[in-house]
Amino acid sequence: MYQNKIKLMPQDILEKNFKIDTRGYRLKEVDQFLDDIISDYEQFLEIINNLEKEKADLLTEIMNLKQELRNSRLNMEVASTTKNGGEVTNVDIMRRLSQLEKMVYGQKTNNEKENN
Repeated sequence: MYQNKIKLMPQDILEKNFKIDTRGYRLKEVDQFLDDIISDYEQFLEIINNLEKEKADLLTEIMNLKQELRNSRLNMEVASTTKNGGEVTNVDIMRRLSQLEKMVYGQKTNNEKENN
């Protein structure tokens, strides 16, 4: 996906040989090679930043979906309790309140523990 944007691979850097002039390496050739390395590192940083942003967005989406699932399970339980008895008792209200507290404080309900 990103390979067409990267000019150098680690093996290319390792195997690079500069021609030696009477005074040392050709400065123009060394400068061009270093420019390519700098360009690649900038590209790597951009790729990393984009992936980190995407990861953060996906984690936020996962948290939202988990919360939706919890709310749906609670609504389903309320609906089934109401259908079965026709009347909501104090015990039902206390059970639902307990489950809400567990969700708020980040504890798993017994159903979630069994599913995992």
